[in-house]
Amino acid sequence: MQIFQGTNIDFIGKRNVALILSLALIAIGIVSILFHKGLNYGIDFAGGTLIQVKFVQPVTAEDVRKAVEDSRLGTYTIQQIGEAGSNEFIIRLPRPVEKEVEQTPSVIVARDLEEAFGKDNFDIRRAESVGPTMGEELKRSAMGSIAGALVMILLYITFRFEFRFALGAIIALIHDVLITVGAFSITNREFNLPVIAALLTIVGYSLNDTIVIFDRIRENQRLLHRNAFIDVINRSINQTLSRTMLTSLTTLIVVVCLFIFGGEVINDFAFALLIGIIVGTYSSIFVASPILVWWSNLTGLFQSGDRKRG
Repeated sequence: MQIFQGTNIDFIGKRNVALILSLALIAIGIVSILFHKGLNYGIDFAGGTLIQVKFVQPVTAEDVRKAVEDSRLGTYTIQQIGEAGSNEFIIRLPRPVEKEVEQTPSVIVARDLEEAFGKDNFDIRRAESVGPTMGEELKRSAMGSIAGALVMILLYITFRFEFRFALGAIIALIHDVLITVGAFSITNREFNLPVIAALLTIVGYSLNDTIVIFDRIRENQRLLHRNAFIDVINRSINQTLSRTMLTSLTTLIVVVCLFIFGGEVINDFAFALLIGIIVGTYSSIFVASPILVWWSNLTGLFQSGDRKRG
């Protein structure tokens, strides 16, 4: 199915505009991470305890806070989840429970809520606890998994194509990850292990789009060897545009449904995929391919200089 037939869009001619846009988005995310909100690490990485509780009768966050404020649980936050007026809350305890408290946080919270609201008026739906040491280990493992994936991709594409193709693909993937992580900082969404899984999924998805375009560029280099390299890249992107857009749109429809109807548990995961698919499709066209032009111009300049010196 071809929805873009005979297009002749000068994608590479817009590479400077795309560069400014990409740098601006990355810069906004980095500034947010370093100087504004940082990353809202979940229990997986920060350590502590998370308790999700749903009430039968309408209650407010202040009601829940009054019920657990004397529990000696240390610093805690209470967040209402779902739509406005929802009776479901998440209680986060980033600090370890005091040593003199022998019971687990979920038992303590359940006891206090039972005293305040009654035994049958609430339901603890989730209770997770991670120690600070384990949280740091998980954080290192997560970052290592992303770095390892990028290194292996670099080696594979260098072997499968050429180094210039690998360089373009890796820069595009780093671009996608940075913008997605920056979006989590700006929106103050929880950054946890499911989000890391989403980032790795984004890496694979974006790479697939990029490889399709690169494969067509390599084919057209043989068929159109007398044409300028920029013309070859533009024609290759236009030829694969239907496939790229169809794949992205069908995947995006599924992710939007997950984001809207999937519930609170996978909402952050779906949000990461939503940003990643849009940015990944953009980077395959406006980041990875222009890197080929930049690298070819750079190596051509060096080769020209070598010939002059010779």
